[in-house]
Amino acid sequence: MLFRVLPGSPVPLGEQIAACVRGAVADGTAAPGERLPPAREVAESLGVNVHTVLRGYQRLRDEGLIELRRGRGAVITTAPGTADRARLTEAVHHLVSQARELGLADEELLTLVRNGLTGAPLAPGT
Repeated sequence: MLFRVLPGSPVPLGEQIAACVRGAVADGTAAPGERLPPAREVAESLGVNVHTVLRGYQRLRDEGLIELRRGRGAVITTAPGTADRARLTEAVHHLVSQARELGLADEELLTLVRNGLTGAPLAPGT
């Protein structure tokens, strides 16, 4: 699995690492049941702190995309729909990034999403 990070990016390195895994799961280059490289290896190859990698892995665990097993490492979950969930999570991260670029407050974004869920107009005048 290929990990790439941009140290000058405003996106935290741990999130960039999580995004690499999410993308690989979403596009099928990483399969359910596949073991992720040990955090130390990833940290050494990227020149980052091992805790940065672990933060990325923990984020993926919190999203339900990987399981962290003591002594066995990180494994992509075999739950049905894992790739679909990874694609959806990537889309959400992209949406949040776009909202930030547009200067939307968190509450404005949440209102847009709630309106989308309920079928209400997404923006004034629509």
